[in-house]
Amino acid sequence: MKNPYVERIRRRMREFHRHNPWRLDNGLYIPHAYPPESERAALSWWDDVGFVLNGRRVLVFWRHPRCVYRDAVEAKAMADVPEPSTLDVFDACFYEGIASTKQWRKLGRSRKKVVSTTLQVPTEEWRAYFDAVRKTESELEDAGIDFDVTPWIRIGWCSTATTIDLVAPLEVRSETDIRALAAFAKRLLKHEVALADEWPGYRYGREAWLAESDVRSGGEQHLD
Repeated sequence: MKNPYVERIRRRMREFHRHNPWRLDNGLYIPHAYPPESERAALSWWDDVGFVLNGRRVLVFWRHPRCVYRDAVEAKAMADVPEPSTLDVFDACFYEGIASTKQWRKLGRSRKKVVSTTLQVPTEEWRAYFDAVRKTESELEDAGIDFDVTPWIRIGWCSTATTIDLVAPLEVRSETDIRALAAFAKRLLKHEVALADEWPGYRYGREAWLAESDVRSGGEQHLD
């Protein structure tokens, strides 16, 4: 028996795609440009791609396990350094209205509107905090943390598309690679392949992170 809610969402997705043309490149929505082969980094971190399946858009948001691991390192560094007791610049701007200066532009003789906002520089206390976080993060990157990442997938829906959050140990550094990622995601959606079968027992942890340290020093690939 079909689920009325799911069917309604699918119908909305088809209608949206039918009435809103999508810029596709040989069947794929590729939002980023890739550098020439000579300028590509050895490791990749994340990427996005889209395609159409059964008249509905599919958006794939992919991350390599090393990207998830790095995010965990950053989160631990933030957690390990106590925050100052005062609000930071951004919080103060929103909650107290004391950390920003509004720039106005005249509209006619008597009216004016805000065209930009200039934030004040962080206090010495917050500058010291950010310096400590960066130092701690650098130390954790050098030593690694006890954290393991396994491949996983999360599929969601909205009124415009099916969304796929995918963590998988692929390398995506070129248009050829992003097309392979899209084909793999499509096979996952159609239940033609399973992550557990592709990488049985795979874990990305401290050992893998440290093994890539020399390669990471070459820099991260930047997508346009």
